[in-house]
Amino acid sequence: MSIDKETARRVAKLARIAVPDDHLDALAGEFNAILGFIEQLQQVDVDGVEPMVSVTPMRLKRRADVVTDGNQPKAVLANAPDAREGFFSVPKVVE
Repeated sequence: MSIDKETARRVAKLARIAVPDDHLDALAGEFNAILGFIEQLQQVDVDGVEPMVSVTPMRLKRRADVVTDGNQPKAVLANAPDAREGFFSVPKVVE
């Protein structure tokens, strides 16, 4: 796939980037270089390659998926403009 000047102009417009007409050829060249690199990556054989998180094999630390209140009600309500009885107090919006 090859990107021409008009396609580069359209991509710039969709990205809401102001690109002067004299820079569109260079932008199209950059897009073509990126697409060439993607095509090169698609040729790499990755069958049997495990995904990795780090260069050193290790397991991620896990915690129990438990819903809690954070055990910090005073800290949570400290910045509230109005708090009553341990809850945020907001103006009534429904009459």
